[in-house]
Amino acid sequence: MAFLAVHDKQAPDSKFSRMLPLIRRGTTDERPMVRKAVNWALRQIGKRNQCLNRLAIEAGERIRRIESPAARWIAADALRELRSRRPTAPAR
Repeated sequence: MAFLAVHDKQAPDSKFSRMLPLIRRGTTDERPMVRKAVNWALRQIGKRNQCLNRLAIEAGERIRRIESPAARWIAADALRELRSRRPTAPAR
């Protein structure tokens, strides 16, 4: 997911917005590499453009409310980056 978000410049936003529920499912997995992969995917999707940034922040807020240390770590790290650096122009 993260690789596509970075490299597939022609992909429509809908392709990535459909990935957000899949990302949410992986947030309770405590394995370090899974946590990092889920976090990376959420951050990269949110950095594509303003619309996806907003959707990724909303997803991060929902993830933060999950009772799981992994989910809280993922949300805190992703939200910190997504809120600090908002995209200015749509990537189309």
